Amino acid sequence: MKELNPVRDWLFRQVHAKNLVYNTCWEDPRCDRQLLDLKGDSEIVMITSAGCNALDYLIDQPASINCIDVNPRQNALLQLKLATLREAKYKDLFRLFGEGVHDGMEDLYREKLRSCLPGYARSFWDKNLNYFNGKGVRQSFYHYSTSGTFAWMTNHYLRARRAYQHVCALFEAESLEQQATLYYQVEKRLFNSVLEWMVNRHLAMCLVGVPRSQQQLFRRQYERGALGFIQESLRKVFTRQSLRDNYFWRLYLQGCYSQECCPSYLQSDNFTPLRQGSNRIQTYTSTISDFLKANPKDYTHYVLLDHQDWLADNNRAALNEEWQLILSNSRPGTRILLRSAAEKINFFPDFVLDRVHFEQEKTQVIHQQDRVGTYASVYLGIVQ
Repeated sequence: MKELNPVRDWLFRQVHAKNLVYNTCWEDPRCDRQLLDLKGDSEIVMITSAGCNALDYLIDQPASINCIDVNPRQNALLQLKLATLREAKYKDLFRLFGEGVHDGMEDLYREKLRSCLPGYARSFWDKNLNYFNGKGVRQSFYHYSTSGTFAWMTNHYLRARRAYQHVCALFEAESLEQQATLYYQVEKRLFNSVLEWMVNRHLAMCLVGVPRSQQQLFRRQYERGALGFIQESLRKVFTRQSLRDNYFWRLYLQGCYSQECCPSYLQSDNFTPLRQGSNRIQTYTSTISDFLKANPKDYTHYVLLDHQDWLADNNRAALNEEWQLILSNSRPGTRILLRSAAEKINFFPDFVLDRVHFEQEKTQVIHQQDRVGTYASVYLGIVQ
């Protein structure tokens, strides 16, 4: 049993129990959709996060998408996106979740959106419409939430170091070679001992949703801890692939998307199909295990993000139970997608390895195309 730090565990629980953590998804749905191979009869069980990727999957018109999150605020965010799709216009959707600012949000919310929200979501947004008003020091929805706070702090750090314009220039590079050259110039200016100290603080990692177990993994594998992991991840993204369509890091830098560089669910051509299919998405404030106990069925797809890293380090019994329930609610060919901060997962129970084939060749190729770069590994399991 690994030694627990009550104070650190308490801090992580407090951050996650009382706040919206993710204002956008940090998993590349373009890669996901290649691996998942969604069909018209697909029935998906997935972790909600910010709901962006559930909406991206909806473009493939699966039969159902069941979004589960233990944090009701994450489901409240997805419910607000669904209400906007159903009741508002495309320009409202893009102003809210593309630009991150809508000066008419109070009227839009009161007149069209509020009545369409479940009670828990209504209660959350009644108190937090200021996220979209563009006033004060945080002038974008994407600078709210705990991960948004970290992005806002990073933005100010770049400006304080007079590096903001240099980072912006990366996205306008005319070639990959020029982009890589610019990146290494920026890295030399920014990756100093002060940043290393800041990034390796437990509070900083909690803000972006990194639990203690993953922080320990960074310290074991990288000389500079979390900063070493971030440095390697950024090099993969910023020196090996073009940033032209990388809406993830543009958002992190600028606090908004553009019409030319945004998630598929925010593209105008997808607005009507998403509106028509929005009733296929349901949200549940629950664990994966409790959802499957209450809603048994042979699902075709599971998207588990990286939460099993935490289970493996903190609650093996819950990890085993979750896998047992997943397998008892699967059919031959069911696809299970998960990510990890570790380069190789070693926590799969033996009964999982007996029944699930983990595809490697295609998964590794597609993982190299990931525009986010914040996970060390991706696994696609296929139930036999």
